[in-house]
Amino acid sequence: MPTARIRKPKPAIAKKRSGRATMVAIIGAGHGGTALMEIFAQDPLVQIVGIAEINPKAAGIKLAKRLNIPIIPDYRDLLALENVDLIIDVSGSARVEQALEDFHRMGVTIIGGASAKFMWQLIEARIRATGEIEKTLTRYQALYRLYVKEAGGAVTEERTRIACEIHDGLVQSLAGVNFKLDLCEQLILKDPKASQTTLRQTRAELKLAIQEARQVIFNLRPVHYDQLELIPALTNYLKSYETQSHIKTEFSVTGNEKTMPPKTKVFLFRILQEALSNVEKHAKADAVSVHIEIGRHTLMATVQDNGIGFDVEAVSRNPEKWDHFGLRGIVERARLVGGQAKIESYKGRGTRIVMHVPLKKEAARNGTN
Repeated sequence: MPTARIRKPKPAIAKKRSGRATMVAIIGAGHGGTALMEIFAQDPLVQIVGIAEINPKAAGIKLAKRLNIPIIPDYRDLLALENVDLIIDVSGSARVEQALEDFHRMGVTIIGGASAKFMWQLIEARIRATGEIEKTLTRYQALYRLYVKEAGGAVTEERTRIACEIHDGLVQSLAGVNFKLDLCEQLILKDPKASQTTLRQTRAELKLAIQEARQVIFNLRPVHYDQLELIPALTNYLKSYETQSHIKTEFSVTGNEKTMPPKTKVFLFRILQEALSNVEKHAKADAVSVHIEIGRHTLMATVQDNGIGFDVEAVSRNPEKWDHFGLRGIVERARLVGGQAKIESYKGRGTRIVMHVPLKKEAARNGTN
């Protein structure tokens, strides 16, 4: 495998291009190009100016179209683009590799050879991880039906949910950090200024990964079962949620949680966690409120956001969407503690979830609990 080829821009070019996103061109829209598009599309410091691919059925073509990335059949036309800072070759083509060996332009960095091999290692690891998650999710669907009948199935569901959190958040963050560290290693001698910039970006991404790791750990055991203090656990969770999601969060409570049975506390936390996860993933909201009203005989919990909303009736008739949005889990969890959850939503007017649980009935069902 030939060594990596990194050519630094001259200082005048680097100065001219500072203060804007790095313009990246990708050669190859297979699994490697697809993974790079997914990573770079989420990075505000990177803009993909084009992807070269001769095969119209390549894996990344649909993604490129969805992201509005120009698709160029001939990689030579991609090399002719003026607004390019970085070219990454993941085509695996010896002809393309040779052409890049002969390609020279001031201000353009080329990654291939050993660096390309390293990226493929990351990509292959990601593909394997994705396959394992898909297998886990398939098993989860069967186990979830069992959970509806038996509360004990909730353990499997939580493990699967956390596995998805790790894969979709922490693993991808660490993969991005790893990639930028490799790029920094290539630049450290040839372009120290660019290397320092990459290091600062990597440090910021690593801090986010640490926060995600802490959140996953917290989600494993959010309520201390020896004390079962629900309100402090929710307060901590909502602070972390607001920081990570950038969604303004309001929380209010009336009544005393001491009247709540332990099982209700645990299930309520999970319902609120699922509802807030939906707000972050689907609602496109910038504010959400959580209110809990604890009475002598009844508990009422409300989650309301100012997002885009949806057609509840249409979604309820589609089992796949009903499951995908986590709505079935919310409804079934409420039923498992003898209550009910009602979901209200209208397009353009946000979503409101209201749960009622009869506390006396739940207390009697759990006996001394």
